[in-house]
Amino acid sequence: MQTFGKRLAEATEKRGRLCVGIDPHAALLTRWGLSDDIAGLERFARTVVEALADRVAVLKPQSAFFERFGSRGIGILESTIRQSREAGALVLLDVKRGDIGSTMAAYAGAYLDPASSLCADAITVSPYLGVGSLQPAFDVAAANGGGVFVLALTSNPEGPSVQHAVASDKRTVGQTVIDEISQLNAGAEPLGSLGLVIGATIGDTGHDLSRVNGPLLAPGLGAQGATPSDLRSVFGESLRNVLPSYSREVLAAGPGVVELRAAAERAAADCETALG
Repeated sequence: MQTFGKRLAEATEKRGRLCVGIDPHAALLTRWGLSDDIAGLERFARTVVEALADRVAVLKPQSAFFERFGSRGIGILESTIRQSREAGALVLLDVKRGDIGSTMAAYAGAYLDPASSLCADAITVSPYLGVGSLQPAFDVAAANGGGVFVLALTSNPEGPSVQHAVASDKRTVGQTVIDEISQLNAGAEPLGSLGLVIGATIGDTGHDLSRVNGPLLAPGLGAQGATPSDLRSVFGESLRNVLPSYSREVLAAGPGVVELRAAAERAAADCETALG
C-alpha cells in the first residue's frame, strides 16, 4: 500500500500541482444558471468532475456546501468523491474536523476508512484542541494510505489572533503546529502524508516551514486576493512542496466543461511559472 505522500508526489508529477475546490455555494449555482437545490447541486458537482477529474492532481470538495442539503446532499458528496477518484484525481475532502478521543476517531473512520462511502484520499483538520487530539486521524490515515492536512496559518483575518499568539517557549501557536507536524513527517520519502494549510494571502510571517517534509496546501488564490507570485513570499525555500488551491476563480468559468478546463489550465500554468 502506497502512502498518501507518495501517491500525491506521483499525481503532481503526472498532472501538475493544481488543486481545485468543488464549492457549490448559492452564488455559484446562480451564476451557472442553476437552482439552489439538490438538482442544482448534483448538476454542478457532476460538471466539475467531468471537466477536471481526469486532468488535475487534486479535487477538494467543501463538505459544508453539500451538507446544507441534508442526506441527499451527502449522497451527492459520496458520488462526487467516488467519481473523482475513479477518474484518477486525488480527493482532499475539506471538512476541518477537530475533536478528542472517540469522537475524533469516529470522524477519522467516516472520512479515511475505505469501508465508509465518504472515504477520501485526505481530509483537512483543525488542531486547536491540540495537535495530539488529532492522533486518531493520523492513525487511520497511516493504516489506509491516507493523508491529513492540518490548519496552521490561515488567511482569514481572525486567524492571527490565535495562530500568531506566542507561547511560553517563545514560539507562536502556528509554529508549534508546524513543528509537531514536521516531527511526525521526519524521514518520510518522497514526502510525508501529513500536510499543512497555509493561506496564500498571509505574506511573509517569519514562520519556519523548512522541515515540514509534507505537502503545503495554499488556499486563497484567485477570488480571495492572492496571486501565484505571492507564493514565493509566503513559502520561500519550501516552494517545492506547495499545492496551490483555486476554487471560485476556476469555478466561475462554468458551466461549460471546455471553459472550466481552460480556466484550470491557465491557473496551473500561472502557478507552475511562479513555483519554478
